[in-house]
Amino acid sequence: MLVHLLILSTALAAVNTGKHGGVEVPEFGKPITNLTVSLGRDATFECIVVNLGNYRVGWVKADTKAIQAIHEHVITHNPRVSVSHSDHSTWYLHIKSVQEEDRGQYMCQINTDPMKSQMGFLDVVIPPDFIPEETSGDTMVPEGGTARVSCKARGVPPPTVMWKREDGQEIVVRDHSGAKTKVSSYQGEVLKLMKISRSEMGTYLCIASNGIPPTVSKRIHISVHFHPVIQVPNQLVGAPLGTDVTLECYVESSPKSINYWVKDPGELIIQSEHHEMTVRQKSMFEAEMTMTIKTIRREDLGSYICVAKNSLGDVESKIRLYEIPGNDRHVYQYPEERITSDDEYGTEIYDEDLENDNIKSNRVPDRANKWYSNENKNVLTSFNQANIVTAVFRIIIFLHMFILLFSYEM
Repeated sequence: MLVHLLILSTALAAVNTGKHGGVEVPEFGKPITNLTVSLGRDATFECIVVNLGNYRVGWVKADTKAIQAIHEHVITHNPRVSVSHSDHSTWYLHIKSVQEEDRGQYMCQINTDPMKSQMGFLDVVIPPDFIPEETSGDTMVPEGGTARVSCKARGVPPPTVMWKREDGQEIVVRDHSGAKTKVSSYQGEVLKLMKISRSEMGTYLCIASNGIPPTVSKRIHISVHFHPVIQVPNQLVGAPLGTDVTLECYVESSPKSINYWVKDPGELIIQSEHHEMTVRQKSMFEAEMTMTIKTIRREDLGSYICVAKNSLGDVESKIRLYEIPGNDRHVYQYPEERITSDDEYGTEIYDEDLENDNIKSNRVPDRANKWYSNENKNVLTSFNQANIVTAVFRIIIFLHMFILLFSYEM
């Protein structure tokens, strides 16, 4: 009995002093650190052993029980796995270009009896990426319809998806009742734009993130198609002969329209030194078309038509160009008022008898204009003076007939 107690006492002493049969027993210096590594990066586990002596260190992938390495020798056939050590106390397991299947528990073992081991976990995180077959491309929808675009992303951890407009404008979200809300961003894999308008046309950014760089985005262009529309700021344009004049039309269309000018009743106008035409794109669906007529001639007067055509239809609008009399038509007889003859104004005086003449059809009547003397005071135009003379003449005839009638009754 005394012998057994002596043996037990000796064993306990050996345990307490870290020795077994006079030999120091290996111990782990500190726990293995868990690793989180992005897909494609390298991972290295560190296992510190104190008093290793003649014992050996091994590495095992715990979930599959696949031996990775024993001491300095790699056992696995995975070419991305290697081992190294430092001072016979710090042992490393290296995994290059980590893949998703590398995720799991890794065990560092010491071949004592019983075996000693500790484990560390390798977590492989994956940056977000879009699933092509579940992600929308560019979309076309008629105005007033519904545009539905989706972005499906994968990654570890699962990513979140957010939508923004590339131009920084707000996104218009409508519910089934038609009530709309404007938001700077929208979260969700599916973006649904109901009763869409032309102002909502543009490029939308689908952004996926999960905290693992890099964040990814995809551009999806939403086209809103509609019939062309033309706005004309000035439908009546006047200019003196010999000057330049510019006619303007503003076009809205999607898809983009073919724009051109026609001289009424149907003469197509082409670019020339006399006619300079430009189309300036103001936005994805707005354009400004202008035509400058150089050194206006009398035959340039008349109606011009701006035309816009796309696959959904065509539209046109008319602009009338008329002559404005030049500065030589002013009168300088103030303060003496007198009837001005037609000869003093040349051949351009408005004549009511020529009102239907083609040459005068694009003229604004002189009676619509005020004429001023050199001191900026109104004088009678030849038109008003002629009315006065006519009135006086009629009064004289009336008085003459009255006198004759009175003398006959006498």
